[in-house]
Parts: sequence; C-alpha cells; structure tokens
Amino acid sequence: MRRVRYESAGGPLFVEDVPVPAPGPGEVLVRCDAVGITLPMVRKVTEAAEPVPLGGEVAGEVVAAGQGVTRFRVGDRVTGLCFGYGYAEFALLHEAMTSPVPDDADAVTAVALVRSGLVALGALDAARLAPGESVLVTAAASGVGHLAVQLARARGAGRVLGAVSGPAEAAGAPGPAETAGASGPAEAADPGGRTKAADPVGRTKADFVRSLGADGCVRYDDGTWGDPVDCVLDAVGGDLLTPAVAALAPHGRLVAYSSGGGTVRAYDLLVGAKSVIGFQMALIARGRPDMYERWRRELWRLFAEGAVKPVVHGEFALEDAAAAHAVITSRANLGKVVLRP
Repeated sequence: MRRVRYESAGGPLFVEDVPVPAPGPGEVLVRCDAVGITLPMVRKVTEAAEPVPLGGEVAGEVVAAGQGVTRFRVGDRVTGLCFGYGYAEFALLHEAMTSPVPDDADAVTAVALVRSGLVALGALDAARLAPGESVLVTAAASGVGHLAVQLARARGAGRVLGAVSGPAEAAGAPGPAETAGASGPAEAADPGGRTKAADPVGRTKADFVRSLGADGCVRYDDGTWGDPVDCVLDAVGGDLLTPAVAALAPHGRLVAYSSGGGTVRAYDLLVGAKSVIGFQMALIARGRPDMYERWRRELWRLFAEGAVKPVVHGEFALEDAAAAHAVITSRANLGKVVLRP
C-alpha cells in the first residue's frame, strides 16, 4: 500500500510503498476513502523533535477486524481517529475510536463532519451553553470552528460570533488534486450532503463565517471583540488566550481544546469569576463512550435535518499532502482539508 511519511522535523513529506498492516486486538483495518487533515498533526510535523506517524481522521470500509472486535464487521463503512499511519490507503483504527457512517453519507462528508463535529459538540457541552446565551468561536473558519458556529446556533445560542486571523483576508488557492468542492457558492451542496466551500479567491473568512449563520465576525488583532460573551470556544491558544478571556462576560466560560498551549493569569479569572475548561476528545471516547455515542447520534441527526453542513475546502491526493498541510499552516482554509488516497 501507499502511505505518506517524513524522516526529519519539518519534512519533506513523501509517499512510500509498505505492506498492508494487520489489525491487532481491538482494532479494525480500514481501506481509506478519505483522510482529514488536522492542525495538531500539521504542528507535529514542524514542532516534534522526532518524526511521528501521520495520523488523523479517516473514513472508509472495514476490510479486516482484530480479536475482540464486536461492533464492526468486514464491509461496514466507518470513520474514526487513527493514532498510527493514517495518511495511507489502509489504516488501523481502535474500535473505541470508530463509529459507523450512515448509508446516505459519503466518506468525505464523514471525515469533514464526524471528528470535528464531535469536538465542537463536546466543547459546547463542556461550556454548559444554555439556550439564549452568547458564544464566540475562535478559528471559526477551520474544520472544527465552522461546525461549532453552526452547532452553537442549533443548540439555541442567542448570539454567535466568529473570530478569525488576519484582516479577514481571502483564502488561498486550492491544491492541484482538488475537486469542484472549492468552487461555486457556499450554499451549493454536493451529492454527499456536504456544502461546497466558497470561492477561495476574493471571499474573506468573515464572509464565510457569516454565511454559516454567525451574527458577526471579529479579527484577532481587533482592539475589542465587541460585547462580552457567555462562552468562548478556543481552538488557537497561545497569545490568543488573553483576549479570549477578556471577551468573557462575568461568570463566563472558556473551553480550550487547542494544541497551541498558552497560559492564563489567575487574576484575569478572579476579577470576573470566569472559568477555563480543558477539553480533549480522546479522553471522552476512551473513558465515556456513552457521551461519545450521544454526541455522534446528535451530530448525524442535525446533519440529516440540514441544521449543520460540513464544508470541504479542497481534496488532495496523497502525493500532494505537503500542499494540503500548507493550506492549514497558512490559515487559508475555509472548512475541512481532505486527502483522497
């Protein structure tokens, strides 16, 4: 099979031929039809001291199951998180991190919706968002962020704001293996039910976020982020934590689910009785499978009702994985970036 690997920090990424792996106990082997690119994995390529397997979100068909697997059989269509080599034609998934894909959804839709949507729903639950409350989503044009904006509205938020990088600049051009998913109006849906990404030339992130149903959009470097909000969902971290905490109303809650790290001054929390909550999806999937399943069912229900539509910025071949990473690192994407093995 073909898979993407790199040998030193920062790359370059290359495709190699290796044997198809065999599933171990509790694992399923999936023939990958789509692989989602995540910011944490892109960061690992550039920041990790030693090369790591390129894992991430995959969707496809189960072709083999290891000892002890009870929920899936050969032929099942699934999606899940791969902790090993996921940028590949075949990948191993732990059963606990795998979920079924409905018959009326394709692999690209599943990759764009499920993992990112589960993170967004989990962050909203962690924030204890009540109907009528206000919420601000950082990285609102990202794979998770653009779903969080829609899901906050579906959960009854009274006011939804997005925060984006730069001067709400136009997104970068798609990669060479992209399909028609990055052209045409944001409202157009393809046969898989996902929304096609807005025209990446001349369309700003602010335009994109508002098209998702947000009431407004701010830039990270704005002097103020407007009226205080009850909840902030933060996918950026680092230096952005300070203005994100400042954007909270008294008794507000910030949910941090970023791999970017960062620190918050205790005084900034004390003066407004504010809270910061950490959230990690892997801990929920492994320790609270009941919550994971509840969110999964809610996500597919909202998708079926049309309340949430995943947006795919572009689709890339395995050979163009470096170009897909470049879209993420340049913060140019409107929605999800996907590899097609």
